[in-house]
Amino acid sequence: MTKPLKDKVAIVTGSARNIGRTIAFGLAEDGASVVVNARSSREETEALAEEIRKAGGKAVAVLADVSVPEEAAGLIADAVRAFGRVDILVNNAAMRRENPIADISFEEWREVLASVLDGSFLCARAASRHMGEGGRIINIGGLSAHTGAINRAHVVTAKAGLVGLTKALAIELAPRHITANLVAPGRISTDRRKTGVAQPAHHAHHSSPLGMEGSVDDVADMVRHLAGPAGRYITGQTLHVNGGIYLP
Repeated sequence: MTKPLKDKVAIVTGSARNIGRTIAFGLAEDGASVVVNARSSREETEALAEEIRKAGGKAVAVLADVSVPEEAAGLIADAVRAFGRVDILVNNAAMRRENPIADISFEEWREVLASVLDGSFLCARAASRHMGEGGRIINIGGLSAHTGAINRAHVVTAKAGLVGLTKALAIELAPRHITANLVAPGRISTDRRKTGVAQPAHHAHHSSPLGMEGSVDDVADMVRHLAGPAGRYITGQTLHVNGGIYLP
């Protein structure tokens, strides 16, 4: 059986753990050669690339801080050097912070926006130069961008900015048949122990009508759908994976 992403090359930023990790492995299962990325988690990043290779896929690990223009460009260049092209970019890298608005320093504000929004812009700018017809850009947003959240003004603003960036990319790149979409996870069960970040306080105010949390696989499956042939006519959209917590 032919895999839907055979001969495609995917970059997944922030893929050392949790949602990003599952997305990277899923794209590899669908046949893509995958560039696994993290800012500093070398051991986890290389372990994932090795796991993909052991499962019969192709993968390389590249450390890069995507909020730094030179490093974001270098990540894309490394992908091209390793696999000759770029077909799929998943902007998943993010920085999670919680602080009341009165206590958010300008440095913290800029750090969060740089990680989420600047990084997505820089990677999309560099990757789009190498994408041919049928390329895919998939940004990972969040529920709070649509509902607001306590103590997360910087995160909400950054994720909301991704909605606008996604629409702009969708329109500008449409003549080349490159799609751009945003996947917005709701309440997803992840392992936050290694990051030292507790489950966000705003999650306590949202419960799914389905009576359960989602899994990282639920998010990854949506990304796989958008990245594959079935996603060719979907662009500029925000796809909510939230069990009905938010109904736009």
